[in-house]
Amino acid sequence: MPAMGPDAVPSLLTTERLHLVQPPPDAAWRVLAYHEANRDHVSAVSPERPANFYSVTYWRTRLAQDREDFRRDLSLRVFLLPRGQPLSLAPIIGNVSLTHIRRGPFQSADLGYGLDHRYEGQGLMTEALRALCDYAFTVMGLHRLQANHLPENQRSAAVLERLGFQVEGLARGLLLIDGQWRDHVLNALLAPGRRE
Repeated sequence: MPAMGPDAVPSLLTTERLHLVQPPPDAAWRVLAYHEANRDHVSAVSPERPANFYSVTYWRTRLAQDREDFRRDLSLRVFLLPRGQPLSLAPIIGNVSLTHIRRGPFQSADLGYGLDHRYEGQGLMTEALRALCDYAFTVMGLHRLQANHLPENQRSAAVLERLGFQVEGLARGLLLIDGQWRDHVLNALLAPGRRE
């Protein structure tokens, strides 16, 4: 692998309009800027954040841990950058993740995602998730992906439907958000060739 500068960002996946990258710890300030810009936008739908979540120190540590978790096949967390700009300078505009990777007879993971509110309505999340799901099924060999959303989050429901996810039910009181245990709609997608 060629030597890279401290803020170099190798692309894991590339789509028509996006790079999906796993930034190095020295890019923590860019990840923080993304989260700061969307703090109010996601506060009503996100669980409580750690006390130091909005700090460079937190993100430097978290990005290092993300790389180690990927190396150990525990999770894959990547960020979205628009194409057409140098990877080391492009703003982070979203995130997608595969967490709780389970091997053995499960071969499954939980899918998570978020997009900068200034880029919504352009199909970018569908584009990013299509690439990540394909990677999960082909390269990672997963069989099943699960994704959950609040019942009122129609934008998220529409993205999952476009990708072929099927609603499997409602999980009552699944996640503590803003002091309340909130219900979530359960969705799943099986690898191509294994779908009914």
